[in-house]
Amino acid sequence: MSAPDISADELIAKYREENIARVKLAFADLDGVHRGKYVSLEKFAGIAGGTAGFCDCVLGWDVNDQLYDNAKFTGWHTAFPDAKYRIDLATERRLPDEDGTPLFIVDFKGDDDGLHPICPRNQLRRVLQKADGMGYGARMAFEYEFFIFDETPHTIREKNYRDLTPLSPGNFGYSVIRNSAHADLFHEFMDYCIAMDFPLEGLHCETGPGVWEGAIAVDDALRAADKAALFKTLAKSFFNQRGLTATFMAKWSMDYPGQSGHVHQSLVNVEGDGVFHDANAEHGMSAVMRQFVAGQQRFLKPFLSLCAPTINSYTRLVKGAWAPTTSAWGVDNRTTALRVIPGTAKSQRVEFRIGPADANPYLIAAASLGAGLLGIENKFDPGEPLTGNAYEQEAALPPERQLATNLRDAIRDLEPSAEARTLFGDAFIDHFIASRDWEIREHERHVTDWQLARYFEII
Repeated sequence: MSAPDISADELIAKYREENIARVKLAFADLDGVHRGKYVSLEKFAGIAGGTAGFCDCVLGWDVNDQLYDNAKFTGWHTAFPDAKYRIDLATERRLPDEDGTPLFIVDFKGDDDGLHPICPRNQLRRVLQKADGMGYGARMAFEYEFFIFDETPHTIREKNYRDLTPLSPGNFGYSVIRNSAHADLFHEFMDYCIAMDFPLEGLHCETGPGVWEGAIAVDDALRAADKAALFKTLAKSFFNQRGLTATFMAKWSMDYPGQSGHVHQSLVNVEGDGVFHDANAEHGMSAVMRQFVAGQQRFLKPFLSLCAPTINSYTRLVKGAWAPTTSAWGVDNRTTALRVIPGTAKSQRVEFRIGPADANPYLIAAASLGAGLLGIENKFDPGEPLTGNAYEQEAALPPERQLATNLRDAIRDLEPSAEARTLFGDAFIDHFIASRDWEIREHERHVTDWQLARYFEII
């Protein structure tokens, strides 16, 4: 992340000239949900150049604000002290729907003012430090599918999340009719994304009623993850303020395809030149790219829960649903988890396709990049690319290429991984596993609609 163009004092003076009264702060929790608050300009002036405190419960509760009962890092036993945070002044945005109120991303800080062991954004920083030590920078671009409903948060609850009215009916993937019918909304949203510094390279209707897909422009990895996290949060705010609701659930209905959060990735050297391309190599893949892909292929199984972190994530990872079910790689193959995209020195990249839209951008970026770097360190070879339909060849792949089909098995694969603990630290891995164990138990104690329809009358 580059340094801000102006100092904290200059920024505060500018806000006073503009009669800015308050600033909004946001940070991503373990699930990638932005938490934060407004602070007065006076408060901002007092903390902009240093640190402040925020209750660490936000790193110890779930998406429903329920406290984990199994975590060591924080809980009733620690009395929920403040965790120090620092405002990243380089992340300033102005909120057009809030009269230009400034928004900043914040990081939690460790006791020694270093990287916080639990903060997801700091986990990506940690992996990026490793990349830097190896002489590489990372470039990423996120793309998201999401459903939009002609509903408000109140009407959704009144309908108990059933029989919702989508923004538009029918599947209509890549429809010119649908984007023309909602042209004003498409244009307004794309302009909004530009204003919020996560410009879209493309926006189109995807398959499913009211489904859009937005491809965020490429950037350095940390900035790309920031943009992805803010895109998800602020897209929801944008549509809420227009009487609509967007969801990034991996799969909201079994009647429709799941929603992906693919990540396009490449590495550059210290001069900023791409290192994935070799014009004389097969598929244009340099030795570094082959090793990077091999690392991702090898460690996708133990790292899967970091990339697919919810119960719902695994309803998308099924055969024939435009989502991978193994860690296979291929060249321009959309049935594999790792899609190598041949191109030039600038455009050669791998598309990491395992991620659902509900993944935490910081953790999926850290896990995928970290796996690739381990591949380079160990000079792994990915073998031959898989060609044709990967779903039909799944059974023939070795066990280490087979992926968990549920969150419980995924965290069982993560827990003993020495590579994950080296990359992210024992404290983070143990806390993350505890949080997913809590998520599983919360799921298991609820009677589902499927169970009622299946058993209520006949049993």
